[in-house]
Parts: sequence; C-alpha cells; structure tokens
Amino acid sequence: MSDPTPFRVGVLASGTGTNLQAILDQLHGQDGIAVVAVGSDKPDARALERARERGVPTRVFARDDYPDRQARDTAIADWLEESGVRLVVTAGYMQLLTPAFLARFPDAVINVHPALLPAFPGLNVIAQAVDYGVKVFGVTVHFVDDGVDTGAIILQAALDVPRATDPEAVHDALRPLEHRLLPEAVRLFAAGALRRDPANPRRILIEG
Repeated sequence: MSDPTPFRVGVLASGTGTNLQAILDQLHGQDGIAVVAVGSDKPDARALERARERGVPTRVFARDDYPDRQARDTAIADWLEESGVRLVVTAGYMQLLTPAFLARFPDAVINVHPALLPAFPGLNVIAQAVDYGVKVFGVTVHFVDDGVDTGAIILQAALDVPRATDPEAVHDALRPLEHRLLPEAVRLFAAGALRRDPANPRRILIEG
C-alpha cells in the first residue's frame, strides 16, 4: 500500500517568487508532494501572495523582529519543523542560513543559483559574469552548506549568450532553466533519487 502522507516542502523567498510559482505549478499536490510553508524576510514579498493564492501557510521573519540572525533562524527552523517539512528550498532567499539551521535539516536544504558554480558564487552574479565577458551562462541547483554557494551540485544547465551585455536580459533568458531545474531537483529529492557518491561526497548521484 502506498504512503498517503505527502512529502512536505518548505520554501524561503525574499522577492517575486517566480521559482516558488514553478514549484507550485509543477509539483504542489502532485506526485505525493505538498508545499506546506512559505516564509520570507520581506513582508511585502510577492512570493507570499503567490503562496496565499494557493492556500499555502505563510509567515514573515523580518530582521528587525529578532535580536540576531541566530534567533531568527531558530524561529524559522521551529516553524518549518512544526509544519513537518522534510525539504527546505531557498528560492531567491537573500539571507545566509546559520550552521545551526542547516544542522536541523541535514542534506535537506537546496538552493537555485543563476550561474554555473563554482564560477560566480554570491550576489549580483549575472552582472559579474557579463562584466567578465562570459559567453556561456547557466543555472545550478545545489545543496546548501556553511559556505556561500559551495554545497554539492545537484543539477546544472547552460545557455549560450555570446553577445551578452544586459544582465537583466540574461536573467530573463535563464529563468526557464531555473523553473525547470529547481522543481526537478525537488522531485528527485522527494523520490529518494539523490545520494552522495561514496567515492566523492561532492558528487551527487541521480538514481532511477
């Protein structure tokens, strides 16, 4: 008999939430997956509206409401655990997560990044790549660890933009890749299809 309990996903977002929308459209309520919590550090984030439109519980964790980052991350982790979340997705969440937060969701926090890691980690990466003269751009979905975009890579896809001059235009071109790769990574995780290579823990093997 199949397990009727859905695989519960929590999403953290700071902005418009287009990657959240991709997860909601492609996964929520399908294949035994449910988005059960969407949190943000920004009370006016469009991502919160997208979640509410689909009946997903939301909560704001504004920086000024907590004495420090540790306290805020503890509150977020408490809420996600109370919601039964088994995978945390940072989809445009513009805050670093503390090691204590990550320890509560070991190998269960993933992020989407608009560059082909390990090149161009951090912020404003598309502008950096354009300034550098990059001709091939891309998207990476990776596990989150204590570093800045240093976690093991799950999925990547590349796009040729040989004459790139406008970072926003490049990001527009990359969004379909983000919207394909991030839900796919969530689906693979929920299906138990991701595991670390015993010979190289940085290599993520996809099974099935």
